[in-house]
Amino acid sequence: MAIQSQHQASLGNEKDKLIGKLSGDVTGNFTGKATGTGTGSVKGNFSEVFAALDIDRWRLGLYSATAADVERALRAPAGRLDALMALLSPAAEPYLEQMAQQSVRLTRKRFGANIGMYLPLYLSNLCANECDYCGFSMVNKIKRKTLNDAEIGREIALIQAMGYDSVLLVSGEHETKVGMDYFRRVLPQVKSAFSYLAMEVQPLSEADYAELVSLGLDAVMVYQETYQRRTYSEHHTRGKKTDFIWRLDTPDRLARAGVDKIGLGVLLGLDDWRLDALIMGHHLQYLENRYWRSRYSISLPRLRPCTGGVAPKTEISDRGLVQMICAFRLFSESLDISLSTRERPDFRDNLFALGITQTSAGSATSPGGYSEPDTHLDQFEISDERSAATIASVLKSRGLNPVWKDWESGWHGECA
Repeated sequence: MAIQSQHQASLGNEKDKLIGKLSGDVTGNFTGKATGTGTGSVKGNFSEVFAALDIDRWRLGLYSATAADVERALRAPAGRLDALMALLSPAAEPYLEQMAQQSVRLTRKRFGANIGMYLPLYLSNLCANECDYCGFSMVNKIKRKTLNDAEIGREIALIQAMGYDSVLLVSGEHETKVGMDYFRRVLPQVKSAFSYLAMEVQPLSEADYAELVSLGLDAVMVYQETYQRRTYSEHHTRGKKTDFIWRLDTPDRLARAGVDKIGLGVLLGLDDWRLDALIMGHHLQYLENRYWRSRYSISLPRLRPCTGGVAPKTEISDRGLVQMICAFRLFSESLDISLSTRERPDFRDNLFALGITQTSAGSATSPGGYSEPDTHLDQFEISDERSAATIASVLKSRGLNPVWKDWESGWHGECA
């Protein structure tokens, strides 16, 4: 008994030290607000902060959290990494209903009943990386396609016909054939048709992002996939995506280039989702503090079947995904949280009201997928294949408001 008590006391001391460290991280040295610019006047990137993290201690804190820690977090969750740790922990599972209620209240307070509608436009499935969970991986024997101007025009017309005014350009990561020369040609064409233009492509330089902003780019989604380096290396074996740090520091480059919204995300299933979510929360906090002029979003995709894909290392249940959504809403009231078509229809319907602010519907995940559907070109399988009109009706039936346009470049210019 004495040995057990000593062990428990040791765990308690380690957790107390970690909570103190997490509390300090929130107001640590990398705070862009101190410069008054929010554009990165302070030198350094998140990789320097990341290098100093004791991941094993973070894991210990997650799995040794108690009910008292959760209750304390629920009283004051905003902007506190120690609270996010407790809310992501197994100890928070019995408090899921209370978390959901608070998440709904905070979301309505900040966003009203509005759900932004966007649609991905896949430009190319060419890729120079080998990633074992992705259908676009260079080793997969699939037909490769990159859209030309006429094909992009046909996709644009069909997307507009669905009512969308916000698009996310997506491509595989192939710098030679789908790089800056291609983007310089494509962005003006797409921007002329839509008010809000986001991209999810390979990480670029700060100068490249600044140039794309001048061509109409509004947002960039860049997902770390997993913050656990060993796991990252296991899944990314060839190509530039093997460079963990280059990818990790992409949001810093985006913010310094003046990108309006920066999207973070992890692929749930590659490793321990609780730990990846906690580190992503730290990344988010760092960005919000340092580059306060940019807005932020997260996406929480679960690993889905695809050509050449792998099985999840760790499963995240439906309740686990709900816990994650609610934890992040309590942590950051202003955060955009996106819900993709990877989730099945009945589950998506129940998630919309809990903290979601952005969603897609009627998505195709292959280049040219709206004008010429071909599932052999898909990046991953879609679970919710319902149309945009159907999802809009579902949202309205639940007291939510699908928003097709909430952005105009002139509005931003007037407020800058």
